[in-house]
Amino acid sequence: MAQPSITVEQFFKEHCGALQMRLLSTAAELKRIIREPTVNRPGLALSGFTQYFAYKRVQVFGHAEFFYLRSLSTEQRESRYAYLFAYKIPCVVFSRGLKPDKELLAACEKAGVPVFQSTLVTMTFINAATLELENMFAPRGTEIGSMVDILGVGVMIRGDSGIGKSEAVLALIERGYSLVSDDVTKVTLVGGRNVVGTGSDLTRNHMEIRGIGIINVAAMFGVKSVRKEKTLDLVVTLKAWDEVEDVDRVGMEQEFVEILGMDIPHITIPVRPGRDLARLVEVAAYQTKLKMSGHNAARELNDRLIAHMSLASQPPK
Repeated sequence: MAQPSITVEQFFKEHCGALQMRLLSTAAELKRIIREPTVNRPGLALSGFTQYFAYKRVQVFGHAEFFYLRSLSTEQRESRYAYLFAYKIPCVVFSRGLKPDKELLAACEKAGVPVFQSTLVTMTFINAATLELENMFAPRGTEIGSMVDILGVGVMIRGDSGIGKSEAVLALIERGYSLVSDDVTKVTLVGGRNVVGTGSDLTRNHMEIRGIGIINVAAMFGVKSVRKEKTLDLVVTLKAWDEVEDVDRVGMEQEFVEILGMDIPHITIPVRPGRDLARLVEVAAYQTKLKMSGHNAARELNDRLIAHMSLASQPPK
């Protein structure tokens, strides 16, 4: 998983509305790279202590930094700015609608550092910006498979072309479940522990059905039949019956498939004429939901059988 390269321009364009940001500088280098998925308040650096200065982050100026700078003379401010912007800072954001002084704007223009203003309270901006940056920096990938939300269980259905994936997904949608993606699922590792799947922005809400063509799922089945994203809880692989060497008849052993470094529960369902694939995928999702809540039917039955055999093997009193 390669480390994503996030520019100030990307950050601004994608989140300027939510973060209430506007650009103040004129000759800004918006192609500057943000190298760490969080923000920093440069108060200590402005006072001269730069040993642990997190200059690779977005720099946020709040009330503390603003009024500290106002307490300095013009010459002192110019000196501090020259020292601060000697580092390759991605950008500067003034929160609370605060307006930077002309010395800072001049120093930023000289160094090519973009300056933004946000009307949000400092801590609100920091929290929101950190969440957005963490999402932008999150490891991403693409998986071949369709994804459906079945009673809160995110299920990705995979298999060879023509095996019946689309038919199974369509039948699940008809039963009231929600389509997340068709054929190709984009996955993102959120918070280092949850794999979240979504569809392409271009083809979202659409499906390809062989013999029929492209259908608009939301228009045909209603807005409840689609959702933008869902945590991936289960991967189901559909395989031709004669290609599955050892069919699991009990379900004692849980298989996993690795996606973005996380182990996702995996089930292989053999396919042959007459099997209701949608129902089988539905039951697999129910089973996964039960396991997530601590119930494992195979293990519970196994424990009962062992207890029964143990009792039967004891000599009569």
